Amino acid sequence: MTRKKRLWISSLGVFVALCFFVEVIGSIWTKETVSTWYPTLIKPSWTPPDWVFGPVWTLLYVMIAISGWLIYRAKDSHHRSVALIFYGVQLALNFMWSFLFFALRSPLLGLIDILSLLVLIGLTIIKAWPVRRLGSFLLIPYFLWVIYASALNIGIWMLNK
Repeated sequence: MTRKKRLWISSLGVFVALCFFVEVIGSIWTKETVSTWYPTLIKPSWTPPDWVFGPVWTLLYVMIAISGWLIYRAKDSHHRSVALIFYGVQLALNFMWSFLFFALRSPLLGLIDILSLLVLIGLTIIKAWPVRRLGSFLLIPYFLWVIYASALNIGIWMLNK
């Protein structure tokens, strides 16, 4: 295997590992309260069954990882750097949501985080578009899911104030 191909594969591995880390830590923060605190909350009638979240997030994290990797692999430029900064910040906000909502049991803090996350995903999509269109496009399902998750978070917060 050539050095270039090894770097190509290892950089993809870094993005996959980073997204997998966010997913695993989030699930650790979520695991206990999903069976204790979360069932006690009043939820909107359009809340999906709990089993939907794992597969959806796994697919989204794969797409997020590939997106970040594609942006990273694009030609070095100011636009690429800005897109990667937004990418990193949105991933950090994604990481924090499970902690705020589930570990701290705070729908309000989760709501503040997820609305910020939504803005950052949108900015990442916009800034990544001129850098790597496929990388930008791969974030659109994530953006749409977070709109839905934001609406759920708002509903839970309002129903449980």
